[in-house]
Amino acid sequence: MENFTAYNPTVLHFGKNVIDKLPAHLAGTGQNALLLTGKGSVKKYGYYDQVIEKLKEAGKNIVDFSGIKPNPVIDDAEKAVELARNRHIDFIIALGGGSVIDTAKMVNMAFANNLPVWDIMKRRVEPVKKVPLFVILTLAATGTEMNGAAVLQNHQTQEKIGYFSPLMYPDVSFLNPAYTFTVPKNQTINGIVDLVAHSLEAFFSGGSAPLPDRFVAANIIETFDYAPALLNDLTNYDLRARMLWSATVAENGTTMHGRTTSGDWGTHALAHHISLLWDTPHGQTLSVLFPAWMKANLNKISSRLKQLGKLLTGNSQIKPEDTIRIFEDFFTRIGAPVRFEQLGLSKEDKEKLLNLWLKNKPTGTNVTLDENDYQNIISFL
Repeated sequence: MENFTAYNPTVLHFGKNVIDKLPAHLAGTGQNALLLTGKGSVKKYGYYDQVIEKLKEAGKNIVDFSGIKPNPVIDDAEKAVELARNRHIDFIIALGGGSVIDTAKMVNMAFANNLPVWDIMKRRVEPVKKVPLFVILTLAATGTEMNGAAVLQNHQTQEKIGYFSPLMYPDVSFLNPAYTFTVPKNQTINGIVDLVAHSLEAFFSGGSAPLPDRFVAANIIETFDYAPALLNDLTNYDLRARMLWSATVAENGTTMHGRTTSGDWGTHALAHHISLLWDTPHGQTLSVLFPAWMKANLNKISSRLKQLGKLLTGNSQIKPEDTIRIFEDFFTRIGAPVRFEQLGLSKEDKEKLLNLWLKNKPTGTNVTLDENDYQNIISFL
């Protein structure tokens, strides 16, 4: 096991009515809140009004920025930064799913340090300070509510990339499973795929970390257990709670400690290009890409696939191919796509994807990828 530093400064409140704790956390944060939201569901279902009520209870002024889209874009972040500067905001509240929270994180870095968002993400400049960030989560998927990472896409440069900084951990996150009752079935499926993919990214990191390996397997087994029931009962509080915490644990550091890298992320890097080109939901890109990535890299990761299969099934004789089949079958069973054409894309689109991979050269931190690997992965899509 490698040396590591365990660090997670986010205070996370989980359960019913946790939003009631928000006013107490706002003491000493200043007067002006920038409230970031998505396309309107938080207003439709009443979550927005509940947050506004708590902000008013705390005596805060509210500056609204709404309309952040899934697969968040740099343009929205830059517009929100400009609004924050003009309105002299003191702290930021993100109400929504991963796209809203990731945008809020980058707005925070750019606003607090007076720097361009994309320059930060490309690491041309380095932020040194932040303003307080509070998160009210409405979608279980990315785990961004308890980590220091964010992903944005830039259509001008044809890139979708991630950025990490210890400054980007939310100060406080509020997770009420009831806030996810209104997430439709297709988005719930996407979130399930995303959290499983995050667990897999951790497992395929470099180095030996036996206990985190078991954490990964336990989280995947937990997901296999509740997912079918949840998809048949979307307003079941206990099932929603299990998914919400499972998604958080997949990306809050628990599965990463002791590895040589904090996740491989090669599959995510590849999948981001599908979202960039066709605005495909992130979860759908991962359910298609992960089995293909496993098959294409079979000679590189066969021992890890055997170990993962053993942890999932208890069968020490399991073959690597059988482990891959476990995930392909699970994704299919819950209604996630596992083939490129299931995304509504064509052979010609595969060529577009390949060309963008060749241009941007996505790779993993542990399982490195080159042009031959891209061709091989394409053949399994």
